Amino acid sequence: MLTWLFPSKTIAWYTARMFIVRTFAFLIGLLVVLETLDVLGESSRILAAGNSESAIWHYVGLRVPQLVTLFLPFAVLLGTLATFFTLSANTEVVIFKSAGLSAHQILAPLVFAAFGVAVVNFAFNERVVVKANAALSAWQAAGYKRTAATGTTLTEGWGRSGDDLFHAETVTGTGTATRLDDVTIYVRHGNRLMRIVRAARATPVSDGWQLTSARIFDVARGTETPVPALLFHSRIVPAQFTAVAITPKFVPFWTLLRDINTQRIAGRPVDALVAAANHKISGPLSAVLMPLLGSVAAFGLARSGRLFVRAVIGMLLGFAFFVADNFMVAMGDFGTVPPVLAAWAAFALFFLIGEAVLFRTEE
Repeated sequence: MLTWLFPSKTIAWYTARMFIVRTFAFLIGLLVVLETLDVLGESSRILAAGNSESAIWHYVGLRVPQLVTLFLPFAVLLGTLATFFTLSANTEVVIFKSAGLSAHQILAPLVFAAFGVAVVNFAFNERVVVKANAALSAWQAAGYKRTAATGTTLTEGWGRSGDDLFHAETVTGTGTATRLDDVTIYVRHGNRLMRIVRAARATPVSDGWQLTSARIFDVARGTETPVPALLFHSRIVPAQFTAVAITPKFVPFWTLLRDINTQRIAGRPVDALVAAANHKISGPLSAVLMPLLGSVAAFGLARSGRLFVRAVIGMLLGFAFFVADNFMVAMGDFGTVPPVLAAWAAFALFFLIGEAVLFRTEE
């Protein structure tokens, strides 16, 4: 298989190296220009919050990873077009085809190199970018002022089991170590409130919750009965109190998968999170599409002489993919389309378009 894809190791290494060098050259250029403009716009706000100049460099350190993950696919597209532009202008594509290489064999080194870029991008996103996103968002929410670290205590925890409603002033811990303080349970039958149970503390047990220092108020009789310890049978689970709103761009992929399971247990909708988890893979993998979409800039140029026009067509195809991908992700966030379709539809569609154009014109 590898012999068929890479009949000439020299040509494969030559084209892949050319592609990688141009891709990262475009990425560095984009980062320098965009980060310079970004800092010019934000530096006044950072300094106005009482920070020193070192805070500006801290901002750059948090912002650059975001720009890398955002513009790396664009850099791959531009690197693809620049590579094919150079190969075609020097008639090297004609030489490759004269040596017996098919269009797919010419593209194969670039596709494999782009896959390596995608793997690096995925690892960089999950190890660096998610932390930078969370830190920068919290810093901006505080007006670029220093903020103290927050604890694990949650406030105003609500849960529901059947008709019964649970409310806790504070929630600490997770799983079997969850503890609810200042608990109020509204025991209802249909639309009628039957009892109100208040307790100083509640901890989960196998078939419900163990209440401490409880008081039971009977609505019909208007009487309140103190109960030092009470086992309240309920199907409500700790995750319904401890599951908080998840922002996928702040959470690594494997942690997001666990959070999705927690949200499911808590009975909360997870379609948007599933779409985001899938897009954490399909997003970086879009780099693999760029050589295929940009191949229109490589073939046929010697015959038509329209080098610039074909390069523009390749760029338009690449940008059309990014527009379609963002559109489908937005539809997934709104729940309009299934989550897997939202993450992968644009990738599959433009893969088929690229292959169709390549087979129709070259193979």
